[in-house]
Amino acid sequence: MAMSFPLPTYTVDMVRAFPDDGQRYELVEGMLLVTPAPASDHQVVVARLVTALNNYLGADGPAFAVSPGEIEVAPKLHLEPDVLVFPSTFRPGTKWTEINGWWLAVEVLSPSSWHDDRDYKHEAYLRVGVAEVWMVDLDRRCCEASGGEGRRSVPEYQSIRWHPDGMDRPLTLDLEGIFRGLM
Repeated sequence: MAMSFPLPTYTVDMVRAFPDDGQRYELVEGMLLVTPAPASDHQVVVARLVTALNNYLGADGPAFAVSPGEIEVAPKLHLEPDVLVFPSTFRPGTKWTEINGWWLAVEVLSPSSWHDDRDYKHEAYLRVGVAEVWMVDLDRRCCEASGGEGRRSVPEYQSIRWHPDGMDRPLTLDLEGIFRGLM
């Protein structure tokens, strides 16, 4: 006869009390997700994405692209997307817990985070109202976009098109440029 054991349930307050040890601690419905500090290829891709998104949005545009960001819905959800785009109605300095209406959350997949990003965080972002989620795959050199209506796109290898409400024109992001020079 198999015995079941309850899994520990964590809260946002518990996660905030963890030591600053270089690990990233996140929560999805009280389940703790722990990943190590990202590798250099991951960070190069993140930097290129943030630069492209901020160039598209403009210095005084309707939204900010930052890395990392935080999405928190206490007591059991705390996520730190690699890239987060949120409305500029929330001025710099606004507490993460007060921000909502997120336009985009991006996860750059790596071997240590692939499972958590795809299986847990992706759906959690959509459930809390993030308008679009990108899963950027370093190994396959592609990006998959998902929207709030639950659709998942096929992997895009050359470019990804993004046209959020509030922008006059779409962004067509050159994925080959984003991945250029990586091992």
